[in-house]
Amino acid sequence: MSESSPAIRITDLRKVYGNKAAVDGLSLSVPRGSFYGFLGPNGAGKTTTIKMLMGLAVPNSGTIEMLGYSLPRGEMEIKSRIGLVPDETLLFEHLSGSEFLEFVGRMYRLDRAVARERARELMSLFELDGAARKLIGEYSKGMRKRVAMAASMIHKPELFLMDEPFEGVDAVGARMMKDLLLDQVHHGATVFLTSHVLEVVERLCERVAIIHQGKLVVEGSMSDLRSGAETLEDIFVRVVGADRHTETLDWL
Repeated sequence: MSESSPAIRITDLRKVYGNKAAVDGLSLSVPRGSFYGFLGPNGAGKTTTIKMLMGLAVPNSGTIEMLGYSLPRGEMEIKSRIGLVPDETLLFEHLSGSEFLEFVGRMYRLDRAVARERARELMSLFELDGAARKLIGEYSKGMRKRVAMAASMIHKPELFLMDEPFEGVDAVGARMMKDLLLDQVHHGATVFLTSHVLEVVERLCERVAIIHQGKLVVEGSMSDLRSGAETLEDIFVRVVGADRHTETLDWL
């Protein structure tokens, strides 16, 4: 393992479902210690890519390396070093928030007392301590996102994989979560996230990649990608071809 290697290196990655390539020859290199945005329209292949990084989907071809280890050979080492916030929060609804966090900590082989203390601290940090004994099945969507992000942090990962982490979270909660992630990056972690809220990505991310129909269409730093006073939304619309004239309805 080399500490100078990228946090994520994807080479010629391809995933086919039936006759359709959800991801088609994707290559990316994500620097360590960066906040990296992975963007694309609906159905572009973002979630499929995240699932392959998480080990939840097996690519048809291509290679994945994370933190200097390759999948699938280094899967266990990789999983011990990453924090996951999937799009569909895979939480145990019949556990309380505190119980779930403690369970996740134990899965990462934290001592029971350490896992319990970190669970308590994270519930407080994410302003969930008032719902510590409440079952997750009774949580709102925003609360579920908060506890999912808390769970991703309990073992101090080096790399975060996040699929729409702010979806359904109110403005105060989203601001708190963004500040926490920025602090993690400041201390050397890497954040790789997808989001449809381009204003958030523009404020947070140093580099972005945009995919369309499973293929990479643009990648680089925000300053390199901008043309004049373009916003990230302008760039996104330009590169995915969504700036074509849209007909209007006479009656609307």
